[in-house]
Amino acid sequence: MTWSEGRILERREWAPGLVSLRVEAAVAPFEPGQFLNIGLRLGGELVFRAYSLASPPGEPLEFYVTEVEGGTLTPGLCALAPGDTLLVEPHPQGFFTLRYVPDARELWLLATGTGLGPFLSMLRSEEIWRRFPRLVVAHGVREAAHLGYRNELAELSAQHQGRLTWVPVVSREPAATGVLHGRLTTTLADGSLEARAGVSLDPERSHVMLCGNPAMIQEVTALLEARGLRKHRQRKPGHISVEKYW
Repeated sequence: MTWSEGRILERREWAPGLVSLRVEAAVAPFEPGQFLNIGLRLGGELVFRAYSLASPPGEPLEFYVTEVEGGTLTPGLCALAPGDTLLVEPHPQGFFTLRYVPDARELWLLATGTGLGPFLSMLRSEEIWRRFPRLVVAHGVREAAHLGYRNELAELSAQHQGRLTWVPVVSREPAATGVLHGRLTTTLADGSLEARAGVSLDPERSHVMLCGNPAMIQEVTALLEARGLRKHRQRKPGHISVEKYW
């Protein structure tokens, strides 16, 4: 694997152990939803893993990173400061892009944690606005402080009122205001997610993109399949596209 040296332009800390890194690096053109491997040399070894790009094409690379307790790579990534360097694989990968999503009246983007990253790249680009008349973005986290990009998403929702609805979902902070309480799975099961969005999931009109915790993806997929939506495949078009984060 070949690598390009990247330089940290900006570090934003949303909460302890939750940061966004803007990086200057020479990479090939990418599509929103794709990922790059990024890494650090630690203890004489190169440690790397895949991260989706949160930035739109043509802008400095942006990665949304959470520190994993006891992890090898993420503590080092979260400690980086402007001017520091890291290694970036120059060739984007992945198929979790709008290229493989069929046209739909309503596109639902459901994420947990840093699974929001690829959806940010899409929302910051043109294609999603050109192709989909109605968008719903739901972001599930444990505490309200983990709602990274909440101001940007709220502003987008206000700017595209009636076309984009942002739904923050918090599972472990009962006192949080302006959010749905529970997990994405429970808000989908009890109907509160659709009520807040002001639109219902319907296999005749909807496509759902899921990104985040594999358990969430499995549970939400089962709930959607019970309602007539099925996994999307190129040879057998459906309604559900997934990207697992862990």
